[in-house]
Amino acid sequence: MKLTRASRYALTTLAYLAREKPDATVASHNIAAAEGIPEKSLLKVLKPLVDVGILRSLKGPHGGYRLARPAKEVTLLEVIEAVDAPIRGATHDVSEWKEAAFDKRLQAVCDEAAALVREGLAKVTLAELAKGK
Repeated sequence: MKLTRASRYALTTLAYLAREKPDATVASHNIAAAEGIPEKSLLKVLKPLVDVGILRSLKGPHGGYRLARPAKEVTLLEVIEAVDAPIRGATHDVSEWKEAAFDKRLQAVCDEAAALVREGLAKVTLAELAKGK
């Protein structure tokens, strides 16, 4: 499985917060500097994480971002799907394909593979990722 740049930035940021600053609010520019992420790209990734309740955004002079829940309650699946999209097996509408039986079987195989990926990602928490388990 290949992660998108957005997922990589999200996971890197969340692991940093879980490992280094679990109870602190950290400004986006500080996260970007600490992890070598372009701040403009980072800001695009942080919004969906706030929207789904993984991060909390605090405004003001001491504002920034912090984990909204304990790292042990956040799964990699949640993070990746928040930033990219739900992981699905089929990428095309099978009604447009010519060989119905073959195409349905191919879709079933792809759906099974996606289910396995989802299951694997749901088993790993942010806390485990941050600790390097």
